Amino acid sequence: MEIGGGGQSGVAANSGVCCGGKRKNEKPYKGIRMRKWGKWVAEIREPNKRSRIWLGSYSTPVAAARAYDTAVYYLRGPSARLNFPELLVGDGGLNDLSAASIRKKAIEVGAQVDAVQNSLATHHNHTEEKVHSETASPSELKPCWFQEKPDLNLKPEPEDPEVDYW
Repeated sequence: MEIGGGGQSGVAANSGVCCGGKRKNEKPYKGIRMRKWGKWVAEIREPNKRSRIWLGSYSTPVAAARAYDTAVYYLRGPSARLNFPELLVGDGGLNDLSAASIRKKAIEVGAQVDAVQNSLATHHNHTEEKVHSETASPSELKPCWFQEKPDLNLKPEPEDPEVDYW
């Protein structure tokens, strides 16, 4: 006898399967998770210990995954299962394999990837804005703060008219 409504529907509801076989909370990469407010964080468990090494908070999942890859490579060596094995760059390795040095190197790599990812996204947005501005009529465009030309010969108006500044 089946408990919970029977059939496949009870199994599917409990397994978290949704929308074409994908899980709702499926992580795009190993070793990362998304915070409630949208930031991606990476951490890794130290071998033979219960403690974790915090690898940082990033705006993109790729940056968090690259930070994780850096740390797992230094902890487990070339046999480690990486998110991006094709992007592994051997820079001679770390002399000090302490948690602090691994964290420092992973955060460095993650920050670089995050900066590149954010600059690509910013460049993409500016390109779209440029295309829109070229197709928009002049009446639709708002002037930027640096395009406004104030008269520099005028005396500035005081914030408090009751106080005599001059």
